[in-house]
Amino acid sequence: MRNSGTPGARRRTGPAQLVMFPPRGGKRRGAGRKPNGPRSSEPHRERPILDARHPVHVVLRVVAAVGNLRRRFTYRAIREATLTVAQRENFRIVHLSIQRTHLHLLVEANDKAALASGMQGFQISAAKHLNAALSRGKPDRRRGAVFPDRYHATVITSPRQARHAMNYVLNNWRKHQEDRAEPMRAWTIDWFSSAVMFPGWAEHSDEPFLRRGPPTYDPLLVHRPRTWLLRAGWAKGGAPISVREVPSSTR
Repeated sequence: MRNSGTPGARRRTGPAQLVMFPPRGGKRRGAGRKPNGPRSSEPHRERPILDARHPVHVVLRVVAAVGNLRRRFTYRAIREATLTVAQRENFRIVHLSIQRTHLHLLVEANDKAALASGMQGFQISAAKHLNAALSRGKPDRRRGAVFPDRYHATVITSPRQARHAMNYVLNNWRKHQEDRAEPMRAWTIDWFSSAVMFPGWAEHSDEPFLRRGPPTYDPLLVHRPRTWLLRAGWAKGGAPISVREVPSSTR
């Protein structure tokens, strides 16, 4: 089975952290207490107040030992995590894309506490299922860290920002040039994302076929947006989003 084939497909045969203490020994290089564990790239600042009207773009990175996330078994593990948090009333994943080393999520939360709790639940579930998937066929179960960093969160407050975030998440595979490799070269949308659930594509806004994946495809479980910005406001932030658009890092 090809690792980079359509995610969710089933075989048909038979069936970085701040240093807590100042260095010792003056200015001598290398002196002092060494931090333990991987360093977090996201500083531990207090999260801003979150209004329920404003969705959030979250970036979540994984440790190198996990390997490429764009594989069928890792896709399934992350999909299980979307099922785990789907029952929450105060936290919703609206869109998600899986890249090789990180995840992009567009989420809605009632407040800052709901965002923190929802992301914690998603990370715990994803880590559990990823470790189980990575351990399959091996004598010992993997129990190491999966997400080393504090996730990066950007609150979305305008139609222009919402449009950029939507395009950035759903078309992120083109930014990373995944669309140039086989078999993904032939894909219209990224099956390692929730792009199939987005009804606003410029080319196919009136066609329902994008809502149906390949026969063996299990889509990521995401919610319909409730915030105006993700439901309709993004469309006032620029031209309709094309399936061929390559996102930029500028906003």
